[in-house]
Amino acid sequence: MTEYILEAKNISKVYNDFQALDNVSISLEKGKIYGLIGQNGAGKTTFMRIIAGLSFPTSGELYLFNQSNQKALQAGRKQMGSMIENPSILGYLSARDNLRVHKTMKGIKEKNMEQKVLDIVGLGATGKKKAKDFSLGMRQRLGIAITLLGNPKMLMLDEPVNGLDPSGIAEIRQLIKSLAAKYQITILLSSHHLAELHQTADEFIIVNEGKILKTLSHDKLEEQINKHLLIDCNEPEKLQKVLRESLQTENFIVQPDKSIKLYDFINKKEELSKALINHDIIVTTFTTQEETLESYYLQLIGGVS
Repeated sequence: MTEYILEAKNISKVYNDFQALDNVSISLEKGKIYGLIGQNGAGKTTFMRIIAGLSFPTSGELYLFNQSNQKALQAGRKQMGSMIENPSILGYLSARDNLRVHKTMKGIKEKNMEQKVLDIVGLGATGKKKAKDFSLGMRQRLGIAITLLGNPKMLMLDEPVNGLDPSGIAEIRQLIKSLAAKYQITILLSSHHLAELHQTADEFIIVNEGKILKTLSHDKLEEQINKHLLIDCNEPEKLQKVLRESLQTENFIVQPDKSIKLYDFINKKEELSKALINHDIIVTTFTTQEETLESYYLQLIGGVS
């Protein structure tokens, strides 16, 4: 039986006349990483704030660990860690002392937890160095360490790689993946770095204008962003006819500029080229491309491919 850590059912949020969330429904399974994708204003942070108890839905139901009443939700949130918008770090304190402050605020009494979470995020040897002297990557790691206090079963991380260089991004990616794999922590991850999210998440939740447009697994996404041949020619309508009638394929997309993305004949380019030549089609572009999560997302929301 599937174990759901969180279930949102028809969650809506209205601010005055603005619909921030519109009947959002998702289910998060134990130990998986979920990538929350959307433009600024799409509703990602609003949704995270509702889960964290920092805001309340206008309508809909939220279940944490199969419980939905307010008392149970408050108890459930003690098993969650959140880093929404910016890590809550005191620059004049060391990493360990920052953790002590948050540990006290959360009412956690477990001894030596500070060293445990610092070791997990790779900050175990920072000693008395003040957080204000940390690199941006170290500060992000410290923010994640704070979310790990109390041995949470779920984490929410809003833009954890924002502003990091490629090596810092790769380090945070490996940390997030290890938390899910080693400790079976469910992670809801929001990021503008879609290429990075593609490498990190197991499932994807695509949000636009407060609504969920699509939820799909990593495997399903891979099916959607297959390699294709990009073809541009002098007679695009004739090319479409040749593909349908002579080459017996409908597996292509006509772009706004009339170029064509063809998902068949990737390994049969010679056969395809002969067919086009035989029909006197002059090709100006003929390249193999691989779509990305970003291009898929832009097509889904009606943006530029």
